[in-house]
Amino acid sequence: MALVYVPMTARSRDEGHRASTPLELFFDLCFVVAVAQAGARLVHALAEGHPGTGVIGYFFVFFGVWWAWMNFTWFASAYDCDDVPYRIATLLQITGVLVYAAGVSRAFDQNDWTVAVIGYLIMRVGLTAQWLRAAAGESGAARAAALKYAAGLVVCQAGWVGLLFAPGDSKRWLFLVVGAAELLVPVVAEYGHRTPWHAHHIVERYGLFTIIVLGETIAASTVAVKSALDEHEALGELLPIAGGGLLIVFAAWWIYFAVPMHEHLTSNREAIPWGYGHLLIFASGAAIGAGIEVAVEHAVGKAHVSLVAANAAVTVPSAGFLLMVWLLHSRHFKRGAAQQLVLPVTALAVLACTWAGTYAVLYAGLVSAAAIAVGMTLAVRGGPPRHVSRPAA
Repeated sequence: MALVYVPMTARSRDEGHRASTPLELFFDLCFVVAVAQAGARLVHALAEGHPGTGVIGYFFVFFGVWWAWMNFTWFASAYDCDDVPYRIATLLQITGVLVYAAGVSRAFDQNDWTVAVIGYLIMRVGLTAQWLRAAAGESGAARAAALKYAAGLVVCQAGWVGLLFAPGDSKRWLFLVVGAAELLVPVVAEYGHRTPWHAHHIVERYGLFTIIVLGETIAASTVAVKSALDEHEALGELLPIAGGGLLIVFAAWWIYFAVPMHEHLTSNREAIPWGYGHLLIFASGAAIGAGIEVAVEHAVGKAHVSLVAANAAVTVPSAGFLLMVWLLHSRHFKRGAAQQLVLPVTALAVLACTWAGTYAVLYAGLVSAAAIAVGMTLAVRGGPPRHVSRPAA
């Protein structure tokens, strides 16, 4: 580990035993604050009976969280040199994350993005400096790609700053425009030259962030159940929600990590859709916890929504998580129609549990657990999925 300045050169795509560094893990940990803030605002909106504005606000805020994390993750996979300037630039980005998290409630509730954009600006200063440093150590197409990334960051950040001066009613429409421009930056920068990201490292990084959002779900659910017990002692109503919620989260973990995804990521053609699609995996995974909180609040009479709406707060993101994991992960490693249908059918069954009354969350958890048993049985009978060396789901 270099503690003094060294030239920033690309790491090898074939580097053996590549793993996440302590700095990357620290970076991820700081995102827990922003994820928790987004989830808390979603709970409030859903419990007050405002699902439309709640989901839209949650998506906008979570997009900022995910995109900031993703930008750093792919850069670090290609250029992490772990010297003092690199660490300082990364810590600066972490500072931006915390500022962004502090502005989440204003952005969500009041459509006031000032603090969030300031946080993003801090993050972009650090990341742009790192791309410029990478360009200085490269030549030819690699240098051009790094400069495109740096220029794209500056242009898009100017767009976010400009968003602050737009009329209030137009901010969310302009958000979509600037967000689309953000998504185009890697596509344009990588055209003609693929930065040397490491497939196994990238898959590990995404897996760790998945664990973070699922862990936040468990933490939020635990706090909600504890608070309800302290105030109401409604054990009979809460046990099915707690048990079903745990089964859903356990199943989500099992299913996500059932396949060695790094074997599929051989080029940008596979990697970019996979990386972008994780916005919905991460957002739905974190939203499961928010949904469980809403279900708990309904059980103790604090949520101003119907039972079906409270159940849907859990079943909809759970089904979305299952469907997106199948689309991005599992379908590439399944054999035959039966194996391919397990997760899509499970997602539909989880949605159907919405109308199962007070035991809806428990039933959704049992259905999710059953999907793992069915998937493993089919894998044994039909042979293991391609390249899979772990239990399948």
